Amino acid sequence: MKASKLLAWAALAAAALSFTHAAQAGPRLDRIMDSKVIRVGTPGDYRPFAIKTDSGYSGHDIDVIEAMAKELGVKIEYVPTSWPNLMKDIQSDKFDVAVGGITRNVARIRQVAMLPGYAPFGKVALVRAADKAKFMTPDDLNRPTVRVIKNPGGTNEAYVLEKLKAAQVSTHDKNAEIPGLIAEGKGDAMITETYEALHYAKADPRLYAAYIDTPLTPTNKLGFMMPADDTDYTRVMGFVWDLLDSRGGLKQAADKWLK
Repeated sequence: MKASKLLAWAALAAAALSFTHAAQAGPRLDRIMDSKVIRVGTPGDYRPFAIKTDSGYSGHDIDVIEAMAKELGVKIEYVPTSWPNLMKDIQSDKFDVAVGGITRNVARIRQVAMLPGYAPFGKVALVRAADKAKFMTPDDLNRPTVRVIKNPGGTNEAYVLEKLKAAQVSTHDKNAEIPGLIAEGKGDAMITETYEALHYAKADPRLYAAYIDTPLTPTNKLGFMMPADDTDYTRVMGFVWDLLDSRGGLKQAADKWLK
């Protein structure tokens, strides 16, 4: 056989091999589609995005990920995690996507993939309504007389540790219980995001969302977090997110939970 024919056959074989490889999904996407199950990790303690109660999970992010699962044709297996263990757990392959009010930032996106941002927010403070006049500037939080209760892990703790070094800082590992502690006078302030503060202030007249008009930090967004080990999986999840957005599903969830 002439050299030219050999080269032609080699080119055809390479093209066929390339096509076969391209037609195969990545291992994570294959596992999800074959098992018909997507594992969703969430701390389940951050209203109004994801909260776990005796009746199950609910919230903005829960509605969205369930709509995405339906579009994929799979069921959800919820996997409990915590803010301190969130990154470690997703990198240990304990779940396929993490939801529940997760801030998009460089530190996270260096290590994992994240879906497009939603719910623009700034850091604010949840305080007692009776004390709202005491908290007018950021410096009012950073005083020795102010008792700040933080949840371990995540960006709210990072803010407290960096910015509120003069305050009395304590840690409570159940984020959903901290607003009640503030309302009862067991602490003076909780650093959180716009939506959580507004949610609790609306639900309990003893509480007030401070710094809403002038947040403590520049505007950021939340996002769903995914392992960065399968580009096909990342691509398909991005497509499903865009599909929901184009059909009004993301707006519907925002209107229900974030207004």
